Amino acid sequence: MAISDALLPEFDQKMAGVRKTVERVPADKSDWQPHEKSWSMMRLAGHLANRVGWTSMTIGIEQLDVPPGGEPMATPPTPTSVAELLATFDTHAAEARAAMAGASDETLMQPWTLLHNDQTTLSMLKIAVLRTFVMNYAIHHRAQLDS
Repeated sequence: MAISDALLPEFDQKMAGVRKTVERVPADKSDWQPHEKSWSMMRLAGHLANRVGWTSMTIGIEQLDVPPGGEPMATPPTPTSVAELLATFDTHAAEARAAMAGASDETLMQPWTLLHNDQTTLSMLKIAVLRTFVMNYAIHHRAQLDS
């Protein structure tokens, strides 16, 4: 069995949970924060909707430098509606699933490195990045939104 075949059911389960959380964001409480140091509800939900996009990026490249060239990365715009959140999430989730389904075992077992100004922050196998920073990472933000 290919690694992606074993990974896809877990991905589908986690993404169903993320989508359920995102679709329940109350439009009239988009500025609510679970804590004064936390992002607003809409920004947190937008982060969840966009984070699944790391799948295609992780599979397609060997390293990511944040900030690229020493310049801060642009912050994705905060969504303005639940419909926009869902459209963003659904697009990223479909792209992510297709990338994961098409990834070879060899690709998933390659190292992926996160850099900060050319300094290695972490290096992990791509499969570990997908499980840690795409699928399991969402859990704590879902908990913030469900509070």
